[in-house]
Amino acid sequence: MISIIILTLNEERSLPSLLDTICQQEADHEVIVVDGGSRDRTIEIARCYGVRIPPSPPGRGNGICVGAQEARGDVLLFLHADSMLLPGALNRINEVLAANTEIIGGNFRLVFDGDTPFSRWLTRTYARIRAIGLYYGDSGIFVRRSVYEALGGFRPIALLEDLDFVRRFERFGQTCCIKDPHLITSSRRFERRHPLQMVCLWIWLHVLFWLGVSPDRLAEIYNTQAPLPRSSRRGRAREAPLKIEARPQLLPAPDPVSKA
Repeated sequence: MISIIILTLNEERSLPSLLDTICQQEADHEVIVVDGGSRDRTIEIARCYGVRIPPSPPGRGNGICVGAQEARGDVLLFLHADSMLLPGALNRINEVLAANTEIIGGNFRLVFDGDTPFSRWLTRTYARIRAIGLYYGDSGIFVRRSVYEALGGFRPIALLEDLDFVRRFERFGQTCCIKDPHLITSSRRFERRHPLQMVCLWIWLHVLFWLGVSPDRLAEIYNTQAPLPRSSRRGRAREAPLKIEARPQLLPAPDPVSKA
């Protein structure tokens, strides 16, 4: 079984789409939504789908650790709430892991939504850096549970917990990148920020990370240098509340099919 662990923080608009795409998956799975303290209707939406929602302290690193501890599957898949899982994605994970026992896990080829030059540039850039073993949590990292535990799992740090894990993950054994189906992620985090500013900040944070600067200090730098404009925050606060309709419960498939 694949345990899907989703980290959320005020994701009432993104979470339904992701959970709908998970409902279409045929492989045996469970879903765990770990919330970092949402003030919107994220938790209510998750409950409508019947997923597990363990309590967690704030912070992405903390949430990942809680989700992994709650998971019951022999494969763990970590997803961001603004992702979209295409049909057959879970079956493909089972296929690649069953076909080669040397593969310890991997991620998906990441495609950013939106038809802008910057989103297309991001898609190409992510593909290039994946070739050298560099990728992030938004690309849907999956790992055999035994390997995750042997590595000590994700660390509950303030920032770049995914880069910290991937560095150890890549050294541990053979990984793969699933190109078909790919994983779609939102470009929203870049919409209100200048692309050059974001790229420079991204490079600077990585340099400091490799130099051993503490994750807490990196988080301070990120929060100082890349805040959302006040106008955008006020605009979101004025948005009308989202209507929630009854949703089918997200339960493990009764007869999982794993193709070798």
